[in-house]
Amino acid sequence: MSGANQRAQLSEFLRSCRARLSPSEIGLPSGKRRRTPGLRREDVASLAGLSSTWYTWLEQGRNVRASDRVLEKLSQTLRLSATERDYLFLLAQNRPAPILGPPVAHVPDTVKRTLDALNVPAQMITPRWDVVFWNRMVKRCIRDYDAMPAERRNLFRILMTGPEYRENASEFETLARRIVAKLRVDYSQAANDPDFDALIREMSEVSPMFRALWRSPEVSDRSEGVHLLKHPQLGGITFEHTSYVVEGIPTLRVVIFAPYDAESARKVAQLAHEEPVRRLVAV
Repeated sequence: MSGANQRAQLSEFLRSCRARLSPSEIGLPSGKRRRTPGLRREDVASLAGLSSTWYTWLEQGRNVRASDRVLEKLSQTLRLSATERDYLFLLAQNRPAPILGPPVAHVPDTVKRTLDALNVPAQMITPRWDVVFWNRMVKRCIRDYDAMPAERRNLFRILMTGPEYRENASEFETLARRIVAKLRVDYSQAANDPDFDALIREMSEVSPMFRALWRSPEVSDRSEGVHLLKHPQLGGITFEHTSYVVEGIPTLRVVIFAPYDAESARKVAQLAHEEPVRRLVAV
């Protein structure tokens, strides 16, 4: 979409949002002389604490820059839904809206059934990397989250502190750099989450590697990679993993592990038809 078309779409969106709100809904007198349906531009500007001229320019589709604070004010004033708030940020800043508040840990039943139907490991994590759902193949191939206390089911903590990931110093440093760079982006998008702050403090205290890497400027918005896992009966299995945000729920991310080669695919297929086995050990 061109810049002009995008500004025109933003203009139409703002007009339609204020048109659907009646003055009485937000405590303003209706007045008999109003010719504009819903709120007027001056009403929106006043309620959002903005200059009437500036808001008029924004709604007219002029090339003006809207900050996060301004867009949040407009979202509140216009009573936008979560989806509409995201849409406003996409039109105004070409990016989704920042995540507000603690991550939502509820996993829709439709998503659970979809992941349970897969014959490869798949798990669901929050922006803080808390594991909130996993299918049977995770238990058979990677680790048994059921055997862990709920408060310890944090993938980042497991990867950074698990002894099985530290056996090879060079490989561990590569892993740590990759996941810290991704966690830094997730942290920047999780506004005012005290649990996330607590995780950062904990990792800074227990992991010198994390402490050093957290001070670096490296960032990554990709959650993917290839890694070898050692199965106690079947030997090495190489997985490639990638992640996907659940549509309509930006606080939940699905991580899917696919066999990387034919031999790994054969072993995973064998595990899919067996009873659960002990967790894999990374090498």
